Amino acid sequence: MAFTLTPAELKGKPHVDTDDFWLNMGPHHPSTHGVLRVLIRMNGEIVQEAIPYFGYLHRCFSKKAESLKYPQVVPYTDRWDYLSSMANNMAYSLAVEKLMGITVPRRADLIRVVALELQRLASHMFWLAAFALDLGAMTMLFYTLRDREKVVDIFEKMSGARLTYHFIRIGGVMRDWNEDMHEATKKLMDELPKFINEYEDLLSGNEIFKMRVDGIGYFSREDAINYGATGPYLRASGVPFDIRRTDPYSLYDEFDFNVQYDDSCDCLGRYEIRLNEMYESIKIIRQALDMLEEEPPGEVIAPDLPRVIKPPPGEVYSAVESPRGELGVYIVSDGSDTPYRVQVRAPSFVNLNSIGYIGTGALIADFVAILGSVDIVLGEVDR
Repeated sequence: MAFTLTPAELKGKPHVDTDDFWLNMGPHHPSTHGVLRVLIRMNGEIVQEAIPYFGYLHRCFSKKAESLKYPQVVPYTDRWDYLSSMANNMAYSLAVEKLMGITVPRRADLIRVVALELQRLASHMFWLAAFALDLGAMTMLFYTLRDREKVVDIFEKMSGARLTYHFIRIGGVMRDWNEDMHEATKKLMDELPKFINEYEDLLSGNEIFKMRVDGIGYFSREDAINYGATGPYLRASGVPFDIRRTDPYSLYDEFDFNVQYDDSCDCLGRYEIRLNEMYESIKIIRQALDMLEEEPPGEVIAPDLPRVIKPPPGEVYSAVESPRGELGVYIVSDGSDTPYRVQVRAPSFVNLNSIGYIGTGALIADFVAILGSVDIVLGEVDR
């Protein structure tokens, strides 16, 4: 058990012991953010045990990929974490490129970095909207979705889509960066710091919000490492692990940014980490835009990319830092034009497995805050 605190210690009130009973939270529940079922054993309002059940959204991606040609798999990756499609495209494309020894043109890599950081901003905005709504703060939903739409407008210019973006491809990107995209992105980067300040004004100093998250959902550094947590969920437990820094891919080793981490180990820390990461994403995008201005027009798809992609026999694992953590793709090639095996290391799936541990001993109302702070997308959990 994560806690041995009694309800009296938790809230400073006398505890009236009752018979345990089982409570189903989900699979149709506004705070599970998708078809997740958590079977909770309760004693009064105190969570005694929480067991997450997955599989309600399972779409057999790994098996389906075995019947598709390598480039045909890319659009299917959009649907894992549908709030972070760019990162999904990138994780799979990087794995195939690594398997084939393909070098992506520098211009394409710069465009990829802009796309990935814009996606991080959009994802964190949506998470903040949902997290605040879980705690009863509806205003944040309108603020963040107002600003996320501006990011989505840029994605529409880039790919023609507003949710599942088949933009990052094996060997590069779908199309070159143009003046329209550049000006829209530059304008948004000038506006966003003010918008993020508004989010902080609404929540960071709000006494009710702080009471709901400060000290709630304690997840120690040791426990976070043992459970294999990654992303903001791990960094809020004091571990400065970010693949963009520890194992740089694309051009991330050329950018100046700070890995955000905090040793508060609670829901408040996870909130603050994601807010700070938004400022860092703006910093990275501004640097990438400056580099694109200096970069002469050129190829955005590797010139040596064969028309028929047939990686040599072998296996590869490649990972990116998605908004939720380490998103890894493992591919086994038998030398044909279809993958022999594809497996995905989904951060939402791994992070969610600790919910029963850190939720035990909490009030049921706090369990909602804890679940929201993990930041899960069920399409990625089930794939």
